Amino acid sequence: MNVTKEVEKLYGNRLRLRVCGICSRGNRLLLVQHQGLGPEGGFWAPPGGGMEWGTSAEENLQREFLEETGLEVSVGPLLYVWEHLVAPLHTVELFFEVEEQGGRLQTGYDPESPADAQLIRNVSFMEWETIQRLPPESLHRSLWGCSSPQDLKSKRGYFKFSL
Repeated sequence: MNVTKEVEKLYGNRLRLRVCGICSRGNRLLLVQHQGLGPEGGFWAPPGGGMEWGTSAEENLQREFLEETGLEVSVGPLLYVWEHLVAPLHTVELFFEVEEQGGRLQTGYDPESPADAQLIRNVSFMEWETIQRLPPESLHRSLWGCSSPQDLKSKRGYFKFSL
């Protein structure tokens, strides 16, 4: 995976614990497009972000959804854990099922990045057929091998990707 110097500076060479949410509308999955990771066209992944001290996984995930997508969500069950260990990045991600409760879908922001260097490019409830046409390297690896949002929501266990 290609990583820009900015992403490496913000997140590299340390372990990062993240919470992520799987949110769908029928056959469409909510994804956030990030620049600075993956190929030139950006990297698509379910919304999520780093855990903050003193707040629960649920609170962190609700905050991340609001920041990144403008949506208010309720957090459901833990689905799976994904570990990504490809230097300089090492993340452990807890994926939860989430359900929309309110708000308005909009391209959000990353408070860890300056206003003139935001990593978030776009947010979209993307049709599964569109997701499957994207280059695999532009998608979070937890999406690989899935054939629908329901397939993704049925994942259970611990998954690891490393080089």
